[in-house]
Order: sequence, then C-alpha cells, then structure tokens
Amino acid sequence: MREVFQQSLHEVQERLVRIAELVEEAIENATTAFGNSDVAVAEQVIDAADEIETLAAELDQLTIDILARQQPVASDLRLMVGALRMSASLERMADLAQHIAQLARYRYPESAIPKGLKKTFVRMGALDVEMASKIVEVLRTQDPKVIAEVRDLDDDLDELHAKVFEKVLSDKLSANPTGVVDATLASRYHERFGDHAVGVAKQMQFFLSGSLD
Repeated sequence: MREVFQQSLHEVQERLVRIAELVEEAIENATTAFGNSDVAVAEQVIDAADEIETLAAELDQLTIDILARQQPVASDLRLMVGALRMSASLERMADLAQHIAQLARYRYPESAIPKGLKKTFVRMGALDVEMASKIVEVLRTQDPKVIAEVRDLDDDLDELHAKVFEKVLSDKLSANPTGVVDATLASRYHERFGDHAVGVAKQMQFFLSGSLD
C-alpha cells in the first residue's frame, strides 16, 4: 500500500509540473501576441485555456481521492493540501494569460500597448515568463532557493506595475482613454499573474518546511 501511495504522490507532482509547463507556454505566447499584435498566437492562448482547466480539475479529483483513501499525514498531507491550492493558482495564471491574449485580439490590427509603454510591457512580460519558468523548476526539483528567486522577480514586477499607473495618469496618455483602459488592464493582469506565481512558490515552501514565511 505504501508503494501505491508513493506512486500517487509522484503522479500529483508530475501533473502539477505538466500544468505549470502549459501555463509557461501560455504566458510566453500571450506576451508575444500582446507585444506584436499577433492575433493567430492570441487565438492559440485562448484555445489552450480549456486544456489547462481540464487538467487542473483532474488533478483536484486525484488529490481528493488520495486524501479520502490514504489519509496522509505530515509532509504528505501538506503536499495534498498544497496541490489543491497550487492547482487553483496555476489555473488562474492561465486565465490571466488568456486575458492578455484577448486584449491583443480585441485591438487587432492595432496595438493594445499605448505609445511610451512598449518597453515597460516587454519587461513585464519577460518577468512573467521567467516566473512561470521558475515555478516549473521548483515544482520539478523542490529546490527552496528557487522560491526566493520567484519573490525577487515579483518585486521587480510590482515596481513596473506602479510605473504603468504613473504613466496612465499623465496628461499625455489620459487623452487616449482606450489606451488607458488597455494599459491598466494589461498591467493588472501581469501583476496578478506574478502574485499567483508567488502563491504557488509559498505553497511549495509550506510543503518543504511547514511554514509559509
């Protein structure tokens, strides 16, 4: 029975990694679509969201079954509880990538990025992609050093998010209400993506150490 249980735990980890890999692909494509006004790539992100949602639901069911049948304790229990929370965060990250792609599709063939904010959004997108890559790494390796790296990247992302709001409140950009709305939404989506990545990292820390701090 113990061997079967360990196999189940390993399957939970593998499924988390797979979902995280798809989220990384989604945010990378969403960033490309948003930056380049690429409607074809935007559609790929939007279409891929259903697969991630399905995989997350299947993972949740597997985790609940393990909790009900095996009644894990200690670190195994932390992994099961964390898996449910990480699954929800990863699904939300996929939703946010989809929202970014939808902005690109709505404004096509025009750019959803107002003038003067191109470099900022390129950097925000790069940070989100790097954070997604770090999440894949920490789920696969369970390396606690990666958790700190995710948090540092999120601090950089928060600074850029604040700069976007400073920009949209300027007199020059306020004359472009559509651009203000697009920039505000896009910046918020990027920032929330980072927040959920930190949430996943915290759950891994809880699994490894028993503490969220």
